Amino acid sequence: MIRVIIADDHQILREGLKQLLLGAGDLDVIDEAADGHQVLDKIRAHDIDVLLLDMSMPGKSGMELIRQIKAERPKLRILVLSMHEEHQYAIRAIRAGASGYLTKESASSLLVAAIRKVAGGGAFISAEVAEHLAHEAMPHSADRPLHAALSDREYQVFTRLVSGESVSEIALALHLSAKTISTHKARLMEKLRVANNADLVHYALKHRLLADPNAPD
Repeated sequence: MIRVIIADDHQILREGLKQLLLGAGDLDVIDEAADGHQVLDKIRAHDIDVLLLDMSMPGKSGMELIRQIKAERPKLRILVLSMHEEHQYAIRAIRAGASGYLTKESASSLLVAAIRKVAGGGAFISAEVAEHLAHEAMPHSADRPLHAALSDREYQVFTRLVSGESVSEIALALHLSAKTISTHKARLMEKLRVANNADLVHYALKHRLLADPNAPD
């Protein structure tokens, strides 16, 4: 039996995922978590095989949370479930320590197979993401997008900015000072060669880094 914890801040989605996994026969949902702090509490309390992790939850989330989980439980397999289809999210998640990356759109058809694969020691990523990982490992790749040069923190601030959050809101959410967020903002804008927030949003739309506002959570 593969023991799983589901981490997502939407209760309805967690319930749907739970029913899907329990119907597989060889998967057991041990517990659930609604934010980053609960995730850490749950993985410390349970001996599990796979953590099914939403990339965007309240509190600590994303790459920072993946790294902390892997530091505490290096053998724990993490399968990221995200609304973001752009390759940079998957690439950064894998680099941080995730064993697989799956979009919520394809979860209903691929989730059970993905969990079985990562639980067995394999990786679950698309061929396209695997190609991008290999390509970005090559030095001086000429066609790397500008946002590939952002640090994980800069990328996190960038995605929040283009989603409409202010510097003060981001600082509160990430438990950092507004001055620190402003510094990250200045650096990422320089790296992306943009002058203002409107340019940031335009860049995000051009590179499909904004989630579809009409898509379900």
